[in-house]
Amino acid sequence: RCVLKELESLGKALYGAKLIAQRFQVRNCSHHKDPVSGSACLLSMVEEGNPHHFFIATQDQDLANKVKKKAGVPLLFIIQNTMVLDKPSPKSLAFVQKLQTNQLVPEHQKQSIVQLKEKEGLAKQEGEKRRKRKRAGGPNPLSCLKKKKKKTQEGQEPSAEKKKRRKRKRNRVKAEAMQSVQKNEEE
Repeated sequence: RCVLKELESLGKALYGAKLIAQRFQVRNCSHHKDPVSGSACLLSMVEEGNPHHFFIATQDQDLANKVKKKAGVPLLFIIQNTMVLDKPSPKSLAFVQKLQTNQLVPEHQKQSIVQLKEKEGLAKQEGEKRRKRKRAGGPNPLSCLKKKKKKTQEGQEPSAEKKKRRKRKRNRVKAEAMQSVQKNEEE
């Protein structure tokens, strides 16, 4: 509601933006009686961890920088008629990392694990690092291939001299023999 009030107060210059803003669902804010600026209202709605999972879409760099300082608030902006979702801020990434580590193992269990490791002598020492042993590999598979036979310059194989090639009999021989037999009969 505060954004719509601000657009109305700015007059005819932003009439198109006001019409677009009216198409979207209007969320109630805590500024019913005395409206504040649009950016201040949006920031107040995403405080305390963004419980309603709002996205903030803005071209205002000042507002965008303030939103990036809050964890868990996605930021949208427009570049050349294309809506772009900004990458998560470092604050959001740190917040997610913290949540994940807290969900895996509770803090009291972490402390008891460290104490048990020290008691058993399994605690890692800073100076001691294990190196991974390099295992001997097998032979190169390409070196195990059989050698290819080389062809001579004339295009004949060296074994061609030893082999005798059989000539293929053609059916024409039979046809010619039949014709010669017919001629002999006619004569």
